[in-house]
This record gives sequence, structure tokens and C-alpha cells, in this order.
Amino acid sequence: MDLIILNDGLYQLIPVTKQMMEGTELFAKVSCFDLCDIIRLKLTTYSELLNAHVMNDGSGDFFGCICK
Repeated sequence: MDLIILNDGLYQLIPVTKQMMEGTELFAKVSCFDLCDIIRLKLTTYSELLNAHVMNDGSGDFFGCICK
């Protein structure tokens, strides 16, 4: 799975790593799209001013996921 991040007008694909998932426990099998929502909730904050989910580490705006 890759995250689609918009940074300075350029879209980037960032592979999901074990470090990103650290502290997240899944107790049932989830689909790739559900996992994308879980990652979005963990790694972003919604900005009403920008109307976008902004990455907590400042790396850009969360746009979505690509399931492989």
C-alpha cells in the first residue's frame, strides 16, 4: 500500500512502513480501503481552513491510498 501525498503541488507515493503502523492493533481482517481510513485517522489532522487532511509531520496533504 502506498499513500498519495500532495506536497508543493506535486503528488508523491509514500510506501506504508511498519513504523507508520506502530501502535496500531487490528483485531479483525480489514480491507485495503478500511486500512487506508485507519492510517488517515492516525497520521493526519483535518484542516477546515484548507478543507484537507494535513499530515501530522508536515510532509503535505493526505490525498488517498493505492492498494497493491
